[in-house]
Amino acid sequence: MKTKVVICGASGFIGRNIAEKLAERDDLEVFGTYFKNKPALLSKKIKLIQADLTKIKDVDKVIMGKDIIIQASAVTSGSKDIVTKPYMHVTDNAVMNSLIFRSAFENKLKHVVFFSCTVMYPNIDRPVKEEDFNYQITDKYFGVGWTKVYLEKMCEFFSKISKTKYTAIRHSNIYGPFDKYDLEHSHVFGATITKIMTAKDKIVVWGDGSEARDLLYVSDLVDFVELILKHQKTPFELVNVGFGSAVSVANLVKKIIEVSGKKIKIEFDISKPTIKFSLSLNLDKAKKVYNWKPKVTIEEGIKKTISWYQQNIS
Repeated sequence: MKTKVVICGASGFIGRNIAEKLAERDDLEVFGTYFKNKPALLSKKIKLIQADLTKIKDVDKVIMGKDIIIQASAVTSGSKDIVTKPYMHVTDNAVMNSLIFRSAFENKLKHVVFFSCTVMYPNIDRPVKEEDFNYQITDKYFGVGWTKVYLEKMCEFFSKISKTKYTAIRHSNIYGPFDKYDLEHSHVFGATITKIMTAKDKIVVWGDGSEARDLLYVSDLVDFVELILKHQKTPFELVNVGFGSAVSVANLVKKIIEVSGKKIKIEFDISKPTIKFSLSLNLDKAKKVYNWKPKVTIEEGIKKTISWYQQNIS
């Protein structure tokens, strides 16, 4: 009998990449949720379910009869919304995940994978470990950071009162195919790709470009999810997943321009919203416990992403 896996948020960036990859396996029956617009997924094996995951009836409909939940559904946006609409990541995300974890408990699922993030970490000049969280979250990330910590603790709580395994993945900035590439909602990588690929002679970068990001190509994250599903032994796991080093926004722009082959000047607009925060992740736990490490370099990832962009967006 096949294991039934439901990917919440299969129409989104991370969820879609996971759903498409897991659908290739013969041992899994893959389901995916979407909210409003039914996605045109590449794999016809994925059984799509329309659901509002802030409603308990819809959540129960999605989870009932399944074995594994991969929770990739979220209200997401770029730094502009985090600065100007700081409540966006706090309300619906807290409700959605609380209901999913409750339904997983009531339906006695085998495993729940939750995508956390890294915004709770301090701004320090070395790769941060899981235990480096010091309960001091930077003001710009206060709402989203504490919401993620709360949800991680909820995963840990449910792992203590049930036989369901829970995984909270603190992943770095993910990029690649099916990401958002509109300037209003995209993260730094997607926004930069769009600006460069649509530019004629110059690109305007928000801020001074000094902030640095740990960037991980999405296929490496998908690989880790498959490993965690197969090899997790503990009831609850909290683990960093990233590239392990950071690249400044200024250098990222230069690398993308170089790979694109375009001749573009760079201007920095310090009046635009930006978050002065640099971070890279220590990956010792993921490497030691799960024998995982990233495979795709930033240069390779840029090439793959530009190729996908040209075929699907341009």
